[in-house]
Amino acid sequence: MKIKKIELREVSGVMKTTGTFWEERLVRPIDIYPDYRVQGFNETGFGKGQGHKIAAQELPITAIFIEIKTDEGVSGIGGPIDKAQAYLIKEQLLPILEEKDPLAIELLWDQMHRFQVHGRQGTPMMALSAIDCALWDLKGKFFKQPVYKILGGPTREKMPAYASMLGFSVEDLGLVKERAKEYQKKGYAAQKWFFRHGPMSGPEGIKKNIALVKTLRETLGDDDDIMLDCWQSWDLNYAVKVATQIEEFEPRWLEEVAMPDRIDTYRQVRESISIPLSGAEHEYTRWGFKRFIDAEALDIIQPDIYWAGGLSETIKIANYATVHDLITIPHGHSSKAGINFSLTQSPIHTPYQEFLVKWNSIHQFFLKNPIEPKNGLISIPDEDGLGMNLDQEKIDSETLF
Repeated sequence: MKIKKIELREVSGVMKTTGTFWEERLVRPIDIYPDYRVQGFNETGFGKGQGHKIAAQELPITAIFIEIKTDEGVSGIGGPIDKAQAYLIKEQLLPILEEKDPLAIELLWDQMHRFQVHGRQGTPMMALSAIDCALWDLKGKFFKQPVYKILGGPTREKMPAYASMLGFSVEDLGLVKERAKEYQKKGYAAQKWFFRHGPMSGPEGIKKNIALVKTLRETLGDDDDIMLDCWQSWDLNYAVKVATQIEEFEPRWLEEVAMPDRIDTYRQVRESISIPLSGAEHEYTRWGFKRFIDAEALDIIQPDIYWAGGLSETIKIANYATVHDLITIPHGHSSKAGINFSLTQSPIHTPYQEFLVKWNSIHQFFLKNPIEPKNGLISIPDEDGLGMNLDQEKIDSETLF
């Protein structure tokens, strides 16, 4: 079997929304500058709204998927990706894949990685990751099996998911209570919320961050896990100061307290607080994660399967993490790839799968069978490959990139 054609399919459609879809943004590293701190920002990149809010509307969505086709009629799909990734695939990586055996995933990964000598991080790795995931989708379809079965089979019957509440209001504590209770009633035993304030917001920002955590604990009770995401936007002193004031609320973890290259900062924060520390969502490849693990800087590592090198590389990262008895919970960019990874891991090393509530409605919009947890649990999928089949009825227009 040989790869005969690779298509970059740009598809467009409209997702119906109710109420305000994107209510609030999170804190960002660039918010140390006042002009950016007050700026509205919509993480999704989709839709139009006033500032960071997206009001009730029909939300237009455009996404790019890579489809790898073979001479035996088997194909695999990866994505969604953005135009920068699609450009790199088209201009740099396609020649490496043409006429190659699509089942030789390790060979193709190594060749792509060695070819991109200036692409060990960022967008080039994201492009490589999308191809890797498409190849795994193809491999599962070729063998007529879900990918998790090829990787070793499931370690449990259902996968616990935590509700990741990006895009929900965090300033209005009344809404925080309402939404936290709503998702608790849906069966989620864990929720992750995102801070809006960082060091340059001053004492008032600290008070608001602490009030958010206090509200969540009072609303959810003592038994539910609460995760808290700083999105790379704090520093050592600020992280320690806030952490010591929220320790009494017993968060499950504090996430991404600083930008990813500040490994010494992570190590010092971890040594200074009692809350477990998670991060490295914005790190790439096994070599990048090795730096964090060897420095004993994190308790939980969070590679993104569609960023860190694909499913192939995430498995290697997780294997190294288990040597150090660390937890690996991938960033919830792709529920399809995520569940096929999570099901193959020991429950003690991967106790949860992240489910980004609002983001997943966008990322999975064009999929025929999107993943949706029930009672806070993800069932074992039975689709061949990664289940990356597109729903043509949701596609209003399509062009080749």
